[in-house]
Amino acid sequence: MTDLPTYTLTRAFKAPRDLVWRCWTDPELLGRWYGPGVETVIHQLAPEVGGLWLHEMKMGPNSMYQRMEYTEVTPPERLAMLMSTADANWAAAPHPMMENWPRTLLTIVTFTEVAGGTEMVLTWTPHGASAAEIAAFAAAMDGLDSGWGAGMEIMEQILAELTA
Repeated sequence: MTDLPTYTLTRAFKAPRDLVWRCWTDPELLGRWYGPGVETVIHQLAPEVGGLWLHEMKMGPNSMYQRMEYTEVTPPERLAMLMSTADANWAAAPHPMMENWPRTLLTIVTFTEVAGGTEMVLTWTPHGASAAEIAAFAAAMDGLDSGWGAGMEIMEQILAELTA
C-alpha cells in the first residue's frame, strides 16, 4: 500500500531553530515536554544515524516504554526515526492500551527558519504496518493533536525560558 494515512503537526515557535532542535536532542529538555502529564525518563538518547532514543513514561505504578531508532539526523534541519512501543527490554511490542496500533511509525521532524522563529513540522506514518494497524492509525488521527499539542505547549514554555 503506497497511500498511507499520515498525521501532520505544524507548529511555529518564536525561537531560533537551534533551540527548537535542542528541545528534540537534549535529554533534559526532551524529558520535560515529551509525554505531557506523565513522568518521562530518558534512558538513552543518541541522535545520530543508527542511534537510539529510549524512554519510559511513568503513570503511577505503571510504565510504558518507547524505542526510537534514528534513520536520518541532519542538524538542525531534520530528524527521521522509526518509533515503536517497546517492552521493558526495549524490544518492539504491541501497544498496551491500543489494539492494532502500528508496531512502528516513521516519524519525521523538520525545522525551518522563518521570519521571527522556526517552523517545525512533524509527520507520523505507519511503517511496515498491517491493514489492521493502518486502519487503527487512521481511526486515531483525529485525536492525535491533543497529546502532541500538549507537548508543544510545554515546548513553547521551555523555549520562552531559553530565550528570556
